[in-house]
Amino acid sequence: MKRVGVLLAGCGVFDGAEIHEAVLTLLAIEKNGAEAVCMAPNKPQFHVINHLTMEVADEERNVLVESARIARGNVRDLATIEAQELDALVVPGGFGAAKNFSGFAVEGPESEVDPEVRRLVEAMYEADKPIGLICISPAVGAQILGKTGVEVTIGTDADTAAAIESCGAVHINCGVTEIHTDTDRKVVSTPAYMLGQNVLEVSKGIEKLVQTVVEWIS
Repeated sequence: MKRVGVLLAGCGVFDGAEIHEAVLTLLAIEKNGAEAVCMAPNKPQFHVINHLTMEVADEERNVLVESARIARGNVRDLATIEAQELDALVVPGGFGAAKNFSGFAVEGPESEVDPEVRRLVEAMYEADKPIGLICISPAVGAQILGKTGVEVTIGTDADTAAAIESCGAVHINCGVTEIHTDTDRKVVSTPAYMLGQNVLEVSKGIEKLVQTVVEWIS
């Protein structure tokens, strides 16, 4: 069975992985006859947000432990994952992708990328294995793969698009229900909640993205 890695950034749109996007990704992987392999960095979150009040909470949470909430406990430490175990990689969005995978949300495109995230993404790319990037995660993808001239989309936000292009990547405007495919580099992206107003809209782009990723697997 084809194995698709799902890289999670925690649990919750404002400080971790966007839950709708993550669950829709897992559902689409199963619908396409593949197996999801959930993973996350084993480290503290950048911060914790109270999702009711939107205030920063005075507590610390672990990205791997929080990701286990979405994966129903079936999640691995990213440091134990090798590219040869996977046929493809999908990265859901949420602010955690731009806070816990890199400092993009706070420090911009020049920020440091988590070394384990960089290691796996680069290894998947070098092995010519498909990569799917959802919502804000294409920004982190651009930080890692920008030197290749990779094409990605986060929707239509001009400031974020400019930051992506400052990394050397090419931003393509795209609607919420659509995807952009960089077939030469086997990278596909979709805006999801960068533009989406509801879960139905978001689901359409994610389903297309996952279907493309699975079809690209050799």
